[in-house]
Amino acid sequence: MSADQTLLTTPLNALHIELGARMVPFAGYSMPVQYPAGLMAEHHHTRNAAGLFDVSHMGQLRLVGPDAAAAFETLMPVDVIDLPVGKQRYGLLTTEEGTIIDDLMFFNKGNNEIFVIVNGACKAGDIAHIQAKIGARCQVIPMPEMALLALQGPQAVTALSRLAPGVEKLVFMTGGNFTVDTGAQKIDVFLTRSGYTGEDGFEISVHESQAEVLARALLAQPEVKPIGLGARNSLRLEAGLCLYGNDIDTTTTPVEASLLWAMQKVRRPGGAREGGFPGATKILAALADSTGAGTRKRVGLVAQERIPVREHTELQDGAGNKIGEVTSGLLGPTINQCVAMGYVDSAFSALGSKVVAIVRGKPVPMVVSSMPFVPNRYYRG
Repeated sequence: MSADQTLLTTPLNALHIELGARMVPFAGYSMPVQYPAGLMAEHHHTRNAAGLFDVSHMGQLRLVGPDAAAAFETLMPVDVIDLPVGKQRYGLLTTEEGTIIDDLMFFNKGNNEIFVIVNGACKAGDIAHIQAKIGARCQVIPMPEMALLALQGPQAVTALSRLAPGVEKLVFMTGGNFTVDTGAQKIDVFLTRSGYTGEDGFEISVHESQAEVLARALLAQPEVKPIGLGARNSLRLEAGLCLYGNDIDTTTTPVEASLLWAMQKVRRPGGAREGGFPGATKILAALADSTGAGTRKRVGLVAQERIPVREHTELQDGAGNKIGEVTSGLLGPTINQCVAMGYVDSAFSALGSKVVAIVRGKPVPMVVSSMPFVPNRYYRG
């Protein structure tokens, strides 16, 4: 971004400044990276109680029409058609080369309507891509007037159910329309029981004109504190979740990225709706290659010394040959260990494999480890 480009702001910008946030440029927006308590305190508070995140920079849109699900399915190696009403699913837009344009969440609202949330840095391109590819088959309706809040942590349900009774009945990856009673006013929202921290919690879509009232009502609950982008990053890395632009992008395929869990059987070889998405030939061929020779894989890594290993750090084998690169890395506050994720040659992708990270010229031993680094605590009923 050039210096003369003005940063966009979210509807909660004034509130962030009032709360003492340190604001930084992110995805074209001025966003809070941390509040006065600091990143570590915010991270632990979310793991132990409930944290409120402003994620209004993300893109929200509606796909509407009787052909919406079938049309959207042509853009992803994901089952859209069979997603039940009231359920949410993770998806991946792919290129003709089989790489990842963006990762997203989508929800079947019923009545031939799918609600989609895409990443902030990608939203203009994503919406244009979706419009160009399927705009003739369904309505593609961006929702720039909507803000998005995430309430995350084990006490999120306690705090939110005081204001919106009934949310406690939802389970992970379900949602619906609710009314939040702030005392001063009642606010209609659409929310899902989901998030990107590995914790139980909710993502709440609310009109921009009511976002600040809602945020203040949530922050008034004793369990809730404001959380910035810094802790959001450390929480999602401990949860083993990808950050688009770091861990996945248009140079990575879903197979390399170890995102096969996001590709349902119905879209795989032998499935009832095999292929039919951009890059299908390459992705399905990689899926069928059991040897994986000459390929790379996204893996979790734990440093054997207390030295944080950051993104773009080179990974080597014991003989000093480059075998990969770290894409995300930091000291995991919950586990008090230096953890990372990155790509390594498939020969080094097995759990327990030993690799070496080169940090400022110093070799740091690392071990390929399972993810998440911290057990997920989604509420499944």
